[in-house]
Amino acid sequence: MTASLKKKKATFNSLTVSKVRPLTDNAVEVSFDIPEELQDDYDYIPGQYVALRAMIDGQEHRRSYSICDVPRPGRLRVAIKRDRGGIFSTWANDTLEAGTQIDVMNPQGAFVSKTHLTGLNNPEVIREEISKIDNPHLVAIAAGSGITPIMAIAQTVLAESDDSTFELIFANKGGSEVMFAEEIGDLKDKYPTRFAVHHVLSREQRVNPLFSGRIDSEKLQLLLDNVIRTEAIDEWFLCGPFELVQLVRDELNGRKVDEQAVRYELFTTGKPTGSQQQTGRHVEADPDGKNVEITFNLDGLSGKVESPESANETLLNATLRARPDVPFACAGGVCGTCRAKLVEGEVEMAENFALEKDEIEKGYILTCQSRPKTASIKLDFDA
Repeated sequence: MTASLKKKKATFNSLTVSKVRPLTDNAVEVSFDIPEELQDDYDYIPGQYVALRAMIDGQEHRRSYSICDVPRPGRLRVAIKRDRGGIFSTWANDTLEAGTQIDVMNPQGAFVSKTHLTGLNNPEVIREEISKIDNPHLVAIAAGSGITPIMAIAQTVLAESDDSTFELIFANKGGSEVMFAEEIGDLKDKYPTRFAVHHVLSREQRVNPLFSGRIDSEKLQLLLDNVIRTEAIDEWFLCGPFELVQLVRDELNGRKVDEQAVRYELFTTGKPTGSQQQTGRHVEADPDGKNVEITFNLDGLSGKVESPESANETLLNATLRARPDVPFACAGGVCGTCRAKLVEGEVEMAENFALEKDEIEKGYILTCQSRPKTASIKLDFDA
């Protein structure tokens, strides 16, 4: 997280869909109109995401999607790829249309440049930040819908820094599944000497065999040895499924790349999440008194809830009973929306794909993944 990136209170507002544009047979770009009175709330840094909330077949569903456009007042765009069995993504691809109103959380997330892009919608500040580094060279490795935040970052960097270069390795099954193919082509035409893209297609044969097949350890090493000059990169952006992101992180670590220069975000962990994680399951306090006392601060107000030890429930599930507006989105340890600071007590955090090392050292946890280990817990969602 950058020094100037301040955490905003996670708040939903009802926004109107202005346009739904097909990107591929299984992905759409959804644009929202932002009314003038909410534009400050929806100011964002390239690389951030929003959570969408909708009632589908009588049940509330939430999903997080990265913003795919450069910051523009009054407009916000996300890309939604259909997931196999995904209720929300299927609904969005099949049903969502212009004029529909849907709940949209204000932008969140820390998948942003540590040295650039810290000026939100202020081009002058962005330009000033980028100018502090001579000839900044950024690289992104993305797969499938992982291209979404990369589009916002790449377009902004290239537009605001005349001496920056951006290189993209983009993995897909085939050419027909490449999201933002036209926009990527436009970037190549607009910045022929400063932007390069290397498409790797797992199910199509290409002239150069290096760009055919899955990106496994051997292929990644070849790409880094022959395509990307690892030692010349100022910052890396990795976005895709867990297996690919972890593979690249491990390889870069083995090549002594500074971990502070590597930014990553997952769009899936490969692990299923139960429906109970969407709204919180019903749990009642133990009448015999074998409960964990959880107190928390949210929006300047204190709350308290008891959680039976036998339930072994997450802190998110428990706090939602006392305050239905406790912030969360993915409930899978990926997005970080449910982040809170652990003020007192001890917890066990099952997964963490969102918090960075320095955040954990400062006491932050993901409440959707944390279960109490002590009889009392104190949280601060406002910290």
